[in-house]
Amino acid sequence: MQQRWNMARWLKALRANDGAEIAEFAVVLPLVVLFLFAILWFGRAYNIYTTITYAAREGAKVAVVGTGPSCATCNPAAPTALDVYTRVSQVLQASHIDPLKVQSYAPNPAPAAGGCGGMTTTSSGGVTLYTNAQLNAVTSIPPACGVVVSFQYPFNFLLVNAVPPFGTNAFNLRLKAAAQMQEEN
Repeated sequence: MQQRWNMARWLKALRANDGAEIAEFAVVLPLVVLFLFAILWFGRAYNIYTTITYAAREGAKVAVVGTGPSCATCNPAAPTALDVYTRVSQVLQASHIDPLKVQSYAPNPAPAAGGCGGMTTTSSGGVTLYTNAQLNAVTSIPPACGVVVSFQYPFNFLLVNAVPPFGTNAFNLRLKAAAQMQEEN
């Protein structure tokens, strides 16, 4: 009888689920935390991507419009790569992105001179400015001439506890931005 009573108690203990919630929580919690961090990392990467794309457009706008007053008789000085880099830096700093990390990037396919005259390429602070570039197909007539501004920004996913085969900079994205704007005739 004693043996049967012990067996019934063991069967009852095996069927009980008193600590099941704690065990499930211990399994699910790391997955939920990892999922939340992934949302934060990819959200920040997307934020940086949209900001550098906007900064490239603003740089192209400065390259086309210029930095001086625009009027028929003023003849403002032609903007330089430094003027473009200054505007790109202002946009990046407004979004708390370090403009010193900006790196050069050549868009693919590379801008072509085509029928726009002599294309020039200048760079300042990692921002590359192509002026007198043909924006449409090289065989197109009439050619659409303009400027292209391009650069890239590194974004690193840093792991809190580095896993040995991956290291701390295992996930490194090069976010690329290139904007083109047609010059007005």
